[in-house]
Amino acid sequence: MRPARSAGLGLGLALLSAATFGTSGTLARSLIDAGWSAGAAVAVRVGVASLILAVPAALSLRGRWDVARRSLTDVGLFGLLAVGGAQLGFFNAVRYLPVGVALLLEYSGILLVMLWMWLRHGERPRRLTIAGAVAAVIGLSLVLDVTGDARIDPVGVLWGLMAAVGLATYFVLSARVHPELPSVALACGGMAFGAVVLVLLGVIGVLPLAATFGSVDFAGHRTSWLLPTAGLVLVAAVIAYVSGIGAARILGAALSSFVGLTEVLFAVLIAWLVLDELPGVMQLIGGAFVVAGIALVRLDQLPGRQPASEEPAEAAAGV
Repeated sequence: MRPARSAGLGLGLALLSAATFGTSGTLARSLIDAGWSAGAAVAVRVGVASLILAVPAALSLRGRWDVARRSLTDVGLFGLLAVGGAQLGFFNAVRYLPVGVALLLEYSGILLVMLWMWLRHGERPRRLTIAGAVAAVIGLSLVLDVTGDARIDPVGVLWGLMAAVGLATYFVLSARVHPELPSVALACGGMAFGAVVLVLLGVIGVLPLAATFGSVDFAGHRTSWLLPTAGLVLVAAVIAYVSGIGAARILGAALSSFVGLTEVLFAVLIAWLVLDELPGVMQLIGGAFVVAGIALVRLDQLPGRQPASEEPAEAAAGV
């Protein structure tokens, strides 16, 4: 049973993570419009963030370096799939698909989390969770307006599904990693590994890496490229990853992945406030569906509700 206070902290961290992750699109747009490649923006974002977290991560591991050694495989997978794979998959998906469709494909990762928890741990989703998943997917579709003039390219779909696998890996590994490995250490190690992978892909020509170092347009003003870059590193990486990992450890992979859907809502809100991109009525309705879906999943996990994988005590006793 998860204490109410811990659950509240977990939800708070999950919302903080979603809100900070939601800033990445608005911050990155100014750099990309100025000539940065998406790969370069991501590599700088996670690479510099890992350097910032290096000292706190090292301090948090004092006396627990054996835990870090035993967790190397999980940290490597986290960097390869949850950081490098998710970013590479998404940014390649948007080369072939509308952004809304690419985001919807990426966030289908929450369904992969449910499938993994069912097949690997026997946690069969119950009716409220399934209803929440349906409501959340419908809401996400409305928020992203995927019913518009969307051109579906099979190559883009494959990249989008790769991003979905990366997103699912982020939530599953964040929740299952060794409990004594600090969240800041997992975030630091994963982002460092992911940055190395992205740079290597750039070196061999798989991922375009290009950057400019002049003025950029941000929030209607000309400013230095350092401002949005600092936001990407400190807000959309350092705070986002550390708080997200902490949330997944408290809430578990399934619930934290559903709360993570609010990233899209925050992204729309931030784009409205910073870029003056006003959300439409259907997007607001979609946001309500997403919130309703999360509420259903949370309700399904309240104390007293019996896991579907367990039989009633009377039946087990032969009554």
